[in-house]
Amino acid sequence: MTEPQEQSLFDAPPIAEQERMVEAILFASTEPLSVADLARRMPHGCDPAEAIAYLRRRYEGRGVRLVRVGDAWAFRTAPDLGHLMQKEVVENRKLSRAAIETLAIIAYHQPVTRAEIEEIRGVAVSRGTIDQLIEMEWIRFGRRRMTPGRPVTFVVTEIFLDHFGLESARDLPGLKDLRAAGLLDNRPLPGAALSSDEDEDQTGQSELFED
Repeated sequence: MTEPQEQSLFDAPPIAEQERMVEAILFASTEPLSVADLARRMPHGCDPAEAIAYLRRRYEGRGVRLVRVGDAWAFRTAPDLGHLMQKEVVENRKLSRAAIETLAIIAYHQPVTRAEIEEIRGVAVSRGTIDQLIEMEWIRFGRRRMTPGRPVTFVVTEIFLDHFGLESARDLPGLKDLRAAGLLDNRPLPGAALSSDEDEDQTGQSELFED
């Protein structure tokens, strides 16, 4: 008869215990954490990716869900219960139309250079507009282009994705959805090629909103 082997101090904890660890870490974190972040905080040999898979299934249908934000993970209120968390707040800063257009171009065309933004908009982009979006942590600098002058590119941040409840930039809504939500008016945005509402219904988005 084979005697049961004792667990070594160097063995990874059972997956159920790893799941509890991930749950505790994410609940205490003020920002989404990647699998690598979790691995650094957990005992040697743990598999946070597997623990996340178990934890995600356990929270299905609950009031909070484990969701992916870019390459990271966080607990968020279930979408159908979001109205319970709403409260009236004073909006001190409102994005200008130029900032909204610039943000939209970056989100849908990233990585994109300042020159490319200006080409799409048809007008120059002020430094203040870029600075405001960076200060809000909705965009950040991307890699430099391997072209003459090595221009810097801009991309949206995980904070931007998290703010709008998006897993990745591929989940961005179409032009019609943005207007229905009151985020854009009915004037055509730079780069738009739609000539009628019928065309918009058929395509769902303009050139500006193509991947």
